[in-house]
Amino acid sequence: MFRAILFDVDGTLVDSNQFHVLAWAEAFHAAGHDFRLADIHAQIGKGTDNFVPALLPDASAEEIEKLAAAHRALFARLYMHRLKPFPGARQLLQRCRDEGLKVMLATSASGRELERHLDVLDARGIVDGWTSADDVGHSKPCPDLFEAAAQRIGVAPDEALVVGDSPYDIRAAGAAGIRAVAVRSGLFDDEALAGAIAIYDNVGDLLDRFDESPLSGRSATGGQVARP
Repeated sequence: MFRAILFDVDGTLVDSNQFHVLAWAEAFHAAGHDFRLADIHAQIGKGTDNFVPALLPDASAEEIEKLAAAHRALFARLYMHRLKPFPGARQLLQRCRDEGLKVMLATSASGRELERHLDVLDARGIVDGWTSADDVGHSKPCPDLFEAAAQRIGVAPDEALVVGDSPYDIRAAGAAGIRAVAVRSGLFDDEALAGAIAIYDNVGDLLDRFDESPLSGRSATGGQVARP
């Protein structure tokens, strides 16, 4: 029986992945590196410490930090004001609380970005806490964020469930010994999301099917993939 749900934010609760792709593309271009948007999107979900080396394996620590700063500035200036929650996001957080579950946010975003996400979701009075890239040594797909989130609310890995949109959420959860449910709203296909115990179109779909989902503790699916 799960006692806590650990939610990823970007691409899961907040519709932001495409804006991160564009901000990263501009940051790379300004530094003399051009990548296809699809190649950038394929790495979305990782924190900067893992994201930049995936595209620039020889990047120095200084170059990684410069790119990260450029991305943060571009995202804040051009896209932060355009963020919106996915339909049903806040209601799903509330439903989890109503079911007696602890609710944590665990994101590879910076603490500043997370603060904005909390405002976008109007979630401060719902969630029990959060962890961001600022709180740990390594971001997803390393397990640090989910481990820290579980520890912060005092649950064992087998008492928690992750909800995320990227393969890196699923890998990070697995590395932490936590099972994961995936949503397709981050625009990753089902093959990339393999390893999740169930897959839903988005958090609205998950909310609509809550009673039969792994989140409810009443699911009889046995971990089968949910289909539309």
